[in-house]
Amino acid sequence: MPKNKGKGGKNRKRGKNEADDEKRELVFKEDGQEYAQVLRMLGNGRCEAMCIDGTKRLCHIRGKMHKKVWIAAGDIILVGLRDYQDDKADVILKYMPDEARLLKAYGELPENTRLNEGIGGGLDEEDEATANDYIEFEDEDIDKI
Repeated sequence: MPKNKGKGGKNRKRGKNEADDEKRELVFKEDGQEYAQVLRMLGNGRCEAMCIDGTKRLCHIRGKMHKKVWIAAGDIILVGLRDYQDDKADVILKYMPDEARLLKAYGELPENTRLNEGIGGGLDEEDEATANDYIEFEDEDIDKI
């Protein structure tokens, strides 16, 4: 039998992101970059995002972030625009929820941007009353089933 040369399996390799919890400096966009909100994840290191300038772009998650930074629908990201393809972009950075709130407070993101929830599952204040409507069954209805 061969000797084990490693130090353990994949669970040991998973625990390497201990330094991510500390505060990092807020990164603002430069020329050739744009803020975007992820609409949906497509797989294969790609996502579909709506940029702040109103364009829907296919975004590629770069290798440094791939399998290290998890991106979900509704997240605010910083994308690098391509000179030769306007409908495609590259994900440079994912903003944490508190950083996204700071961007909105600084006026970098428009006021109508929804930060706290995913695109599909969000409810407005007026929708909350109708979200809790339940169907009530009578005892006779249950017996028929």
